[in-house]
Amino acid sequence: MKERIQKIISSSGIASRRAGEELIKAGKVTVNGVPAKLGDSADADADTICVDGRVIGRREGNTYIMLNKPRGYVTTLNDEKGRPCISRLVKDVGKRVYPVGRLDMYSEGLLILTDDGEFANRLTHPSHEITKTYHAWIKGECSDEILKKMRRSFIIDGYKTQPAEVELLFSCPDYSKLSIGIHEGRNRQIRKMCEQLGLKLTKLKRISEGTLILGDLKPGKWRELTEKELQDLTEYNGEL
Repeated sequence: MKERIQKIISSSGIASRRAGEELIKAGKVTVNGVPAKLGDSADADADTICVDGRVIGRREGNTYIMLNKPRGYVTTLNDEKGRPCISRLVKDVGKRVYPVGRLDMYSEGLLILTDDGEFANRLTHPSHEITKTYHAWIKGECSDEILKKMRRSFIIDGYKTQPAEVELLFSCPDYSKLSIGIHEGRNRQIRKMCEQLGLKLTKLKRISEGTLILGDLKPGKWRELTEKELQDLTEYNGEL
């Protein structure tokens, strides 16, 4: 079946449709050895499509899953300390998949795993600014002043972070629940933000990454991403 070439490029996980159009305009895309023009169509199963001289294809051969990582598991396939690894939770996937980014041992929630290196690089590259949203439980009430400070930049490991998107979801004398959106995903970034403000973080759960939402997937369980979820993640530009 013929489709617009920029859509095939997007489906391959290399670039968004818009970026695919720019690649075509720049003369970096060929179909069966002939330079492609904007508006051209091709059959991904029958034609040879190249970007910068590399043959691309559909993503059907790769695996893309989302896991609801429970607290207490490390985001690695093997651990020299003998701690529980996420590999135990995805051993029935049928393929060796690797985590895209990390959640520390004491954090839980959405984790993407795949065997598609280009797709993983796209999601983790800083230039794409994939927003990761967390729910954070803080001991005690959270004042407006604390919220203002949470929204500022922090110096973490010598790096100045981008301001976080922080919303108060619930607050009472015992605890407060926040929604925190960050772009860089520095190592233990939210935990270090709380430490700098003297806040006690009791629970941290990632609920979304870009356009992908954890939803009602149970802890320790995984499912494959839908084609629409893949498409939306590939074309995500930092705006929902």
